[in-house]
Amino acid sequence: MERARRSPGWALPSGKSGPCCLSLWLLSGLLLLTAFLLHIKLSRMSPARLVCDNRLIQKYISEAKDMEKRVSQCQELPSLTQPLPLPMVDFSLQEWKTKTNEMKRQEILWDLARLVDAVTAAQGHVRQECAAALLGQLYKKANSFLLLLQTFSWQVSAWQPDRTSRTTLQSHPRVIFLVYRQLVQGKLRFLFHDLAKDFCRGVPEPPSTPCPRLPQGDSESPAC
Repeated sequence: MERARRSPGWALPSGKSGPCCLSLWLLSGLLLLTAFLLHIKLSRMSPARLVCDNRLIQKYISEAKDMEKRVSQCQELPSLTQPLPLPMVDFSLQEWKTKTNEMKRQEILWDLARLVDAVTAAQGHVRQECAAALLGQLYKKANSFLLLLQTFSWQVSAWQPDRTSRTTLQSHPRVIFLVYRQLVQGKLRFLFHDLAKDFCRGVPEPPSTPCPRLPQGDSESPAC
């Protein structure tokens, strides 16, 4: 009986055979497929979709609050042996209004990069199953925002955030989740609100788009 022909696209390299080579070949294909799917996912997540539908940022805030609540319920979560530098994400509303959107974007990018670094470092020390799983989720979410905001660049700016006084050393893993929630609920939500003024012209307004307020409960908010 004639053997079925192999598709050239799925053939192993000439001279390569055996389980080891097959495993490496399959792993390489899987990595390429994963990279391709990630590229497609990020390309479809347009800035307009993120900032024009207020329900999305509210969803991210809700997820951040949920992770913060769940990590507080993890039992026997010890402090880290080495304190980690975390970004200080509090901000002045009046000062925020004086910055360009590009300045705001770069400031949040710097905060997210420091936060991702802290999560990565904490993952190397936290062995408690409950907290380790939540750190993994936090890393994916924070890193996704980092990648997405990097695609938002619309102008070249030499401005850089003040990196000397905007970090604080913290030794408890729970603080990482607190900082992430404050960043999403504060700077990131206000940035999306500001970007909506440019990106969402002519776009039908989604239901329930209230003017954002500061997480601390400050009664002052930008003009809607």
